[in-house]
Amino acid sequence: MNPAETRLLSRPLGRLSDGRELVEYTLDAGGPVTLSFLNLGGIVTALRCPDRHGQVGNVVLALASVEDHLTRNRNFGGLIGRYGNRIAEGRFTLAGERVEISREPGQRHCLHGGVDGFCSRVWNVTPLPVQADGSVAIELSLVSEHGDQGFPGRLTATVRYTLTPRGDWRIDYRATTDRPTVVNLTHHAYWNLAGRGSALGHRLTLPCSRYAAVDEGLIPLGLAAVEGTPFDFRSGACIDEGIRTPHEQIRHGLGYDHHFDIDRPAAGLALAARLEDPASGRVMEIHTTEPGLQFYSGNFLDGSLEEASGRMLRQGDGLCLETQHAPDSPNRPQWPSTVLMPGDTYASTTVHTFGCTA
Repeated sequence: MNPAETRLLSRPLGRLSDGRELVEYTLDAGGPVTLSFLNLGGIVTALRCPDRHGQVGNVVLALASVEDHLTRNRNFGGLIGRYGNRIAEGRFTLAGERVEISREPGQRHCLHGGVDGFCSRVWNVTPLPVQADGSVAIELSLVSEHGDQGFPGRLTATVRYTLTPRGDWRIDYRATTDRPTVVNLTHHAYWNLAGRGSALGHRLTLPCSRYAAVDEGLIPLGLAAVEGTPFDFRSGACIDEGIRTPHEQIRHGLGYDHHFDIDRPAAGLALAARLEDPASGRVMEIHTTEPGLQFYSGNFLDGSLEEASGRMLRQGDGLCLETQHAPDSPNRPQWPSTVLMPGDTYASTTVHTFGCTA
């Protein structure tokens, strides 16, 4: 058996109701971290890493059944597209033409690419050769036809998951189109570095001096300074402290569900977030090429969804740190553009690194 076969495992999980085959893959580069995911939406089912005592635990949330992923929370734990986050009223203007995109029934705004976004699609999975440094990788690919969820252009998307021997999880996003469109790809993993209980006791650091204040529908009103607010994580703060303040923006989001502008010193990868669990000692840092990050504190987990471990998920049991462009950017020409033109390539990279404090 060659090294590639020993480091990429696959486990058939049967077929979906429409006949599509469901497979779980596991990447193992021989280091402290292993990564398991589905060909359905690139959904991460487990990321296992050690705590300060060497005890290995799963630090992401996964739902107990695939049916729940498909019918009750389509965007849980996987790849988001074509457009991560919200687009106001489900419409925007591009190249002088009005574009109407799909919205969930009864919802005013489009969220995460529409009713049938990328997280509910079965992606093609291609194993890649083991790299010279021992890293293992796969490539997920998907074609989204012109008019899919209302978006213009035939979009070809590829996402590469790479796991290094050190335990870094790198995500490389690429996309091309045959006509003007908008793209904002991200990943909706729910993190809990303790591996159980609530994540609200984690300490979060965000190198961001501005965040996007939102209205009651969570559509940005504009950028605001974090200084003097519960949104100031520049020096690190316990999430539980800020989420209980009587701040208008906390009330709008029922907690944190806000975009943060990264204070970027230069182009390329920059620190977007540092998350620490004092109890286990686990630490995760996120570096990205994206201009911002959406911090979501799991506000809508209401006890109705069962996690793979058997517990019912409640508010704050996991949190999301999604690297991306700002919500509603197609309607905000003053913000970094999400427009992709024919002949150009959308390219984005995010790296998660894991370690422990003493």
